[in-house]
Amino acid sequence: MLIIGAGAAGMMCAATAGQRGRRVLLVDHATKLAEKIRISGGGRCNFTNRRVGPEHFLSRNPHFVRSALSRYTAADFIELVQRHGIAFHERDWGQLFCDDSAQQIIDMLRAECNDGGVDWAMPAQVLTVSAAEAEHPQGARYLVDTSVGRFSAHSLVIATGGLSIPKIGASPLGYQLAAQFGLAVIAPRPALVPLTLAPETLSRLAPLAGLSLEVEAHCRGPVFREAALITHRGLSGPSILQVSNYWQAQAYTDDSREPVALNLLPGVDAEHWLLEHASARTLLANLLSERLPRRFAHAWCELHGWTKPMNEFRHAELRLIASTLSGWQLAPSGTQGYAKAEVTLGGVDTRDLSSRTMEARACPGLYFIGEVMDVTGHLGGYNFQWAWSSGVACGQAA
Repeated sequence: MLIIGAGAAGMMCAATAGQRGRRVLLVDHATKLAEKIRISGGGRCNFTNRRVGPEHFLSRNPHFVRSALSRYTAADFIELVQRHGIAFHERDWGQLFCDDSAQQIIDMLRAECNDGGVDWAMPAQVLTVSAAEAEHPQGARYLVDTSVGRFSAHSLVIATGGLSIPKIGASPLGYQLAAQFGLAVIAPRPALVPLTLAPETLSRLAPLAGLSLEVEAHCRGPVFREAALITHRGLSGPSILQVSNYWQAQAYTDDSREPVALNLLPGVDAEHWLLEHASARTLLANLLSERLPRRFAHAWCELHGWTKPMNEFRHAELRLIASTLSGWQLAPSGTQGYAKAEVTLGGVDTRDLSSRTMEARACPGLYFIGEVMDVTGHLGGYNFQWAWSSGVACGQAA
């Protein structure tokens, strides 16, 4: 068994297969092991989430994730972490982080691979992959030529990840191999990524860069109540990263995308509150400053031309303002790209794969796991859990 990619999914698959007695070779082009794990979660690795469920993932084939997630759960990975004596803590929304360092997760996976007798070829550039001749003496089905030699394998696992964070070695190799063997690839896009805004909106907001506020964000999907952060190029923060997946996903089906909607006063009946103060002499911006950051309240009112005192607005105008506060429509001009994206949307079409084993239906012995597939999780440890679950499913079968 040969696995291309020694990241989260690749190592999990290798350890699982090795510990059930398979001979495993892990091939990776990097000089440092699992850099994406190391830098994740601010260096503490948000390694899973207590609330993992299929509803936290996007895919053209939405039921695909159910089998693997149900057979290797967050609780299973937590048990592994505890067995290795790694201390961790829980943050909002069930997110679990190492108390100390993400390096502990890397060391744990390396130790699990060692327990399975996994061999390594690293760093090694993959040059070509081809199907072996039927009469290959070792019964191999695939030949992999690398910068350190040729290897043959009965089972070939592609765990090359997506295109996010190119500075640590992201590569399109997995998509190229899928296409080479006739599998469909859904066009990759940056995901969990900051959004950019058009100049006319940005000119008012950019001076507020660094300011954050709690919002409810949505775009043809779930509502995310978390912080939004204003940047020099647009919007970021957890709520924006979450909703960016759904804004991006629209491009697969629509010529135009619906805007992102932000409720700036979550939990507040904005119309009732504004009408209560309809006779006040204070500026609208000053009233909003009671519930929003002052600088933001003033910039937001100027952006919309609502700069009068409260008692000069008609009730119909206040209802419009309340509606805008509860559903501010913003049409992003784009994203900040793969350099700022945490993961990749799209990838190898899971309709061409077995949900039980991750094997390509038309190519016996060829498997795809982790981020290279068209499975994208929400922010909060879900993408790592998909790496663990898909890696184990493949490692148990390949």
